[in-house]
Amino acid sequence: MDERLARMSLAAVVEPGHPAVAEAVAAYGAEAVWASVREQPADVPLAVRARRVVPEELVARTRAAGLRFVVPDDEEWPAALADLAGGEPVNELSGEPLGLWVGGGGHLGELCSSSVAIVGSRASTAYGDTVAADLGAELSEGGRSIVSGGAYGIDAAAHRGCLAGRTPTVAVLAGGLDQPYPAGHRPLFERIAERGAIVSELAPGEHPTRVRFLARNRLIAALAPGTVLVEAAARSGARNTVTWANALARVVMAVPGPVGSATSFTPHRLIREAEAVLVTGATDVLELLSPLGRASPRTPGEHRATDDLDGVELRVFEAVPGRGALPAGEVALRAGITLPRCLAALDRLAEEGFLAQDLHGQWHLPHRTPHRAR
Repeated sequence: MDERLARMSLAAVVEPGHPAVAEAVAAYGAEAVWASVREQPADVPLAVRARRVVPEELVARTRAAGLRFVVPDDEEWPAALADLAGGEPVNELSGEPLGLWVGGGGHLGELCSSSVAIVGSRASTAYGDTVAADLGAELSEGGRSIVSGGAYGIDAAAHRGCLAGRTPTVAVLAGGLDQPYPAGHRPLFERIAERGAIVSELAPGEHPTRVRFLARNRLIAALAPGTVLVEAAARSGARNTVTWANALARVVMAVPGPVGSATSFTPHRLIREAEAVLVTGATDVLELLSPLGRASPRTPGEHRATDDLDGVELRVFEAVPGRGALPAGEVALRAGITLPRCLAALDRLAEEGFLAQDLHGQWHLPHRTPHRAR
């Protein structure tokens, strides 16, 4: 058994955020720890779970769900997760993940390297939803991906706002990605996966629990350089994410709300007690996350190839999924333009190397998006 398969097998039996296991893997390697777990006495619950795992079947389930398992040595692994190693536990949880199940066409490490986490109440108000969606859209247009938890309320509003912009979004879930929770957000997760990523520490088939949500929160806080809290009542799970962000020395921000609203309680308290910086829009967030606290224009090295596309070309390009291929007629429907205009744009995009056509005449993304000469 190699290191990757040992990490996958351990992740399938050990609850996320188990600091002792993470420390043992760092010290001795996953193969040795997996062998040790399986050799425990038969009455040890962890050993019972381990003996039920068939690693080859776990690999097959992962592939069948269209997922990949990413580990720390992989190029796609977000380097920021290393900050979880050796840190002070929160709610007795800590430790760098053993690995992550990832779905979607986005590169997880690249998306998270320039991201903002937006979290908040599931029972959000119209005000909170509007603020979260506007923040998501404006930050996305500014080149920042949005990391959130895919839940109802503020999470969903932030994801949808980001989807309206030009930079993909990342959803970190507390259960297996083959049956993402909440089930009512399946269409949202499918849209996120087209260009972004959905992520979990849990193997396919696993269901969310309260502890798993708390463990998930540490990933959201660790993945992004800054976390914004939009609406949270006195007892809110989003408060736990903020606690993690502060413990990891991330930039913590909070949006003020109406003084009479129960969902304003936690943001206002964090601002009052100097645990969070008050922000009222994307400009404030970008300023705080920029070097020396100053937002600056993007440098030439940050120029994106798609910046030079015209409106029709960009709509056609974004209508093509991150994985798979579509016929020209379906691309035209998604882009909301006529088929002749779509065909002309497809030809131009193919000439520039943005898109490619397969043997069946369907359109898909090439392996790499080109960097158009300026």
